Amino acid sequence: MVDADLSGSGFFRVAERNGVFWLVDPDGGRFLSKGVNTVRFDQDRIGGTERVPYADACRTKYGNLQIWRTAVSQRLASWEFNTVGCWSDELVASTGSRLLATAPITELGASFRLHRRDQIFPDVFDSEFWAHIRVSADQRCRHRHNDPGLLGTFVDNELYWSPDWRGTDELLTLFLNLPSHRPGRIAAISGLQAHYREFSQFNAVWRTRARSWEELGRIEHIVAPFVRLRPGALNDALETKANLEDPAREAFSADCDAFAAVVADKYFELCVSAIKAADPNHLVIGSRFGYQPLSGVIAAAGRHLDVVSFNCYDFDPGPVIDAYAATGKPCLISEFSFRGDDAGLPNSKGAGPRVATQTERAQAFEGYVVAALSKPNVIGYHWFEHADQPVQGRFDGEDSNFGTVTIDDQVYGELTEMMRKVNAAAERIHAAAVAAAI
Repeated sequence: MVDADLSGSGFFRVAERNGVFWLVDPDGGRFLSKGVNTVRFDQDRIGGTERVPYADACRTKYGNLQIWRTAVSQRLASWEFNTVGCWSDELVASTGSRLLATAPITELGASFRLHRRDQIFPDVFDSEFWAHIRVSADQRCRHRHNDPGLLGTFVDNELYWSPDWRGTDELLTLFLNLPSHRPGRIAAISGLQAHYREFSQFNAVWRTRARSWEELGRIEHIVAPFVRLRPGALNDALETKANLEDPAREAFSADCDAFAAVVADKYFELCVSAIKAADPNHLVIGSRFGYQPLSGVIAAAGRHLDVVSFNCYDFDPGPVIDAYAATGKPCLISEFSFRGDDAGLPNSKGAGPRVATQTERAQAFEGYVVAALSKPNVIGYHWFEHADQPVQGRFDGEDSNFGTVTIDDQVYGELTEMMRKVNAAAERIHAAAVAAAI
């Protein structure tokens, strides 16, 4: 979409016009990122095996990888998608007659967490964290720094920020339970000590078996005195009520919130700095929040990122989008999907709503995207994912109808026709976002 008020910089950037955020393409045109994730020939091995049913089907259908790339690129463009999302074969983007943008992921924090092995969240206080992500970012980003087709770089995917579907731990308790020599544990205890001063004040809230700060540092496992609900509008109201009824719980919550905000600020500051040092030309488009985190984490993301990204598997993304609007930064929905129970797949494991039919699946896509585009801070949406998962389950057991195509590469006609229709109208819908929000 041409805009006489915008100018091309040779790379993607963000701009705000009449209260509405847009991406600006390298030539100066207004742009919304309409993407599909996991566009790859070798998508999804059957768990515990080397079998890749989608690749087997496409090898028979197309003959070789290059012909598949061209066919898929043309097909995505015909559905009015313009971005090849996370975990994709990036050569698909440049193979068809219309160039598609790419949006790769560096997994900086996740790679350090796996490197350390004893961490659920990367220890951002560890001096080796900065060294590790600087090298990783250089390896993964520097070669892209002159690429005009690169939309931006994701930092990580669905890190653990607070209680969610994976557990009830807080970041603070995770760091308090790192091995005693880890910098993150030392930082967590130091922060609590600076806040409470007297150990007795701390222990009146936390109720540990320790009798001093020194002894606390030696305890092998510190148990949280309270378990909080996952963040979100309804749960936040319940937590506020519980805190009003119990000053100790309120103090515990404040400790956890404050520490998470400090960790988030350090994480985003260091990761964005590492990526920008390797590639100063492109956007850093967030860490793909798996759920709405604490407000202090959202605020930290807004201070450092160019774009805040999040995965949202709801019928209506509006309330979640509104929570991120507080950052004042544009937002990208980096994952969403709907599963149809008529596709012949178990749909027994995987995120997001299930619907009865492919017709309802197409309607759910339309409702979701139109609702998202009516928000002035949204600059794109990426569907998860290109092809269905194996009926036997992939590496993590997911066995769902997430695809735009079947595992035999047969197109879901109703869904993709709706995608084409909505994608084609996206800029017009989004341009009216401010009026719709008033």
